[in-house]
Amino acid sequence: MTLDDLPGHDLIREGLDDLAQRRESVAACLVKIASGRMRRCGLAVDVPDEEALNADHQLYALLGLEHGNEAHGRYNALLRELVSFERALEARHRRSRGG
Repeated sequence: MTLDDLPGHDLIREGLDDLAQRRESVAACLVKIASGRMRRCGLAVDVPDEEALNADHQLYALLGLEHGNEAHGRYNALLRELVSFERALEARHRRSRGG
């Protein structure tokens, strides 16, 4: 399934690659956060539920290391981008199912 037409696809692709290589990254955390919705839309994402539940804390910690006091703003911006991706993915999934 191609993701190239969805908002934030480059970040999601990076996260999928990072997860496959077992790299801890901001992008990987975003994929972990979205993994349940991505699976429901037919994407094969191998993320244990426990990792998905803790991914938002992991994301914030990574951003804190990278951005210091600016972490909160970056966190919110990334989550907005992730929500845009998820909504577009779900809309496309509904259309493909005829609903």
